[in-house]
Amino acid sequence: MRLIFALLAAIAVLPASAEQLTLDRIYADPALSGPGVRNLRVSPDGERVTFLRGRPDNQFQMDLWEYNMKDKTTHRLVDSKKLVPEEHLSAAEKARRERARTASLSGIISYSWSPDGKQLLVPIAGDLYLVDAAKPDQARKVASGNVGDPKISPKGHYVSFVRDQNLYVIDLATGKERQLTTDGKGTVHNGEAEFVAQEEMSQRTGYYWAPDDSAIAYRRYDDASVPNVKRYEINATGIESFEQRYPAAGDPNVEIGLMVVSPTTGVQRKIDLGPDKDIYLVRADWSSDGKTLVYQRQTRDQKRLDLIAVDGATLAQRPLLTETSKTWVSIQDSPRFLKNRPAFIWESERSGRNHLYLYDLNGKLLHPISSGEWGIDNVLAVDEKAGKVYVSSNRDAVTDKQTYALNLDGSTADQPVRITKTDGMHDDVFAANGSLFVDTFSDPNTPPQVSIRRPDGSMVEWLEHNEVNANHPYYKYMSSHLPTEFGTIKAHDGQTMYYSMIKPANFDPNKRYPVFLFVYGGPHSQQVTRGWGSPFKQYMAQQGFVVFTLDNRGSSRRERAFTDAIYGELGKHEVEDQLTGVDWLGKQGFVDPKRIGVFGWSYGGFMTLRLLAAGSDKIAAGVSVAPVTDWALYDTHYTEQFMGGGPKAMPEAYAQSGVFAHLDGLKSPLLLVHGMADDNVLFTNSTRMIDALINRNIQFNLMTYPGAKHGISSRAGQRHVYGMIANFFQTKLGEQK
Repeated sequence: MRLIFALLAAIAVLPASAEQLTLDRIYADPALSGPGVRNLRVSPDGERVTFLRGRPDNQFQMDLWEYNMKDKTTHRLVDSKKLVPEEHLSAAEKARRERARTASLSGIISYSWSPDGKQLLVPIAGDLYLVDAAKPDQARKVASGNVGDPKISPKGHYVSFVRDQNLYVIDLATGKERQLTTDGKGTVHNGEAEFVAQEEMSQRTGYYWAPDDSAIAYRRYDDASVPNVKRYEINATGIESFEQRYPAAGDPNVEIGLMVVSPTTGVQRKIDLGPDKDIYLVRADWSSDGKTLVYQRQTRDQKRLDLIAVDGATLAQRPLLTETSKTWVSIQDSPRFLKNRPAFIWESERSGRNHLYLYDLNGKLLHPISSGEWGIDNVLAVDEKAGKVYVSSNRDAVTDKQTYALNLDGSTADQPVRITKTDGMHDDVFAANGSLFVDTFSDPNTPPQVSIRRPDGSMVEWLEHNEVNANHPYYKYMSSHLPTEFGTIKAHDGQTMYYSMIKPANFDPNKRYPVFLFVYGGPHSQQVTRGWGSPFKQYMAQQGFVVFTLDNRGSSRRERAFTDAIYGELGKHEVEDQLTGVDWLGKQGFVDPKRIGVFGWSYGGFMTLRLLAAGSDKIAAGVSVAPVTDWALYDTHYTEQFMGGGPKAMPEAYAQSGVFAHLDGLKSPLLLVHGMADDNVLFTNSTRMIDALINRNIQFNLMTYPGAKHGISSRAGQRHVYGMIANFFQTKLGEQK
């Protein structure tokens, strides 16, 4: 559950002649934010920067582009329409895209470089192509038939992929395809990440190459014990029935295994994951020399995570380290093995903040790399020769993301050097050796700009300057952009919460305005950031609303004391904090406290229902899209992480964390919205809500979308749902006549 809505902010107060945004324009081509880029990569030889970009006539149809470092030119490398004029996706591919939040995209949505930087591996619509970077028009199809998770092996000898629940390799020297597993069928899957690993653990792969191409470690799971939920997808032309293995909170998870296979002989070996079978296999990694396989094993209650080393030759195991927590151990993007010494970098929140530590291969802590009252977002690159570790963090401002350099020896642990200088959001991609990086920057006044930079932050070249000039799609709307204000409010326990606010067009401090309160509120999400984003909030401000967003306790990129507050009682502190924000709004002289409305999607949909139930005396109307209504209906890993167990073990906690125990307090107008083919937050959540409202004789508005998944991601669906949301609030809360 990571449906994130970015913030949009502003530039100038609206003059009388300015052109305002319309919903028709927001959901049309080209993208208002300009020619954006996705999936940035620096080629292994450092000669090219590649990226995906939408087409001018369809921003969601992705082509592969490159910037050539030698001749300083930017051009399209692979035209997705030439490779596959008409896409036909399998059900498995559609499900993968839904997990990866790329369901709205078509064309080329992923790619990878060969280790020598001469070829690219490009999957599209179930087929797999090798593209010569020097002769991109001569793309060669190397595999077809529902190909998933393709990779070029670290030494470049093989292409690997998953097809029909089995793992395959192609020897690039001979072109021969070899099926490495044969038992993948029915409930048995090889080389794939299971549902909760994809959805909640950010695991997009289920297999891991040894760095010398000698072996592949892969996940093997059997989901026969997972309850088979009969799910109906209601489409415009009929109803399809699916039997989905969905592990709801408290249910059995998959039976997970870890195997090692030789790509040349096909010989299989099984790793012993220990006597406790009810575990999560988080991920596996290989040491830089390929002699040691390490895996992370997390207990079902998620309070303990073990890092285990396995000798690649004998399969003998030894523990390296253990992380424990009274609430939950967060999953991090580590370890990261060094190439020039037997050591690895490990991320841990043991201090209350996420920091980096250097360990040797025997599990001995050598020293902290970072420390202090701030935290690491993630490791971007390691330059062993220079002794540097590059990281992203909000060290200087909670609402920002910057790139910093730390010394690998720990000498700058509490004083990292800031590389990116401009305040705002920086999402950076480094070359493998740290020799350069590509910086994607935005702030409330600047749509995303992409530049190539040296490790000290100095400019090499613009990749996409994206200036809002007369040729920019946003140019004629720029003068109507409204400024975003940022501030803080104290929670009941004294912790600091951050908010953003856009005041209406032609703001008059002597008037009282309605409020559009946008809420997400759940873990793994931060909404209040100084970056550029969706224009819908800007649109609502231009329609006369104060647009307000508050990150309550439990939100991400904060210290553990802030996130842990929600443990065992989802909804309680989040609602308390949002109502604190509502009370603060009601005291502002420019807010009409009788016209405050709330809108949320996914966890935000849950929050909307809980807020209306707890505060209908303060909140005049709400829109809830794709809400969880009963946490017993949501999946194991996410729900049990924050609840502390399953519903059978703690029925009262689940009852109080859900919606139904509080519904008698829901008095304000409600619009309930759900996609009728949602396989994440199942449509059952809303059908149960409908039934409960009917039984209480609570009137409400309802909109369901045939065939729509969790994100209602089609262009028509997006235009319709946001139009309906805007109309609802304009009708319920708009200007008083």
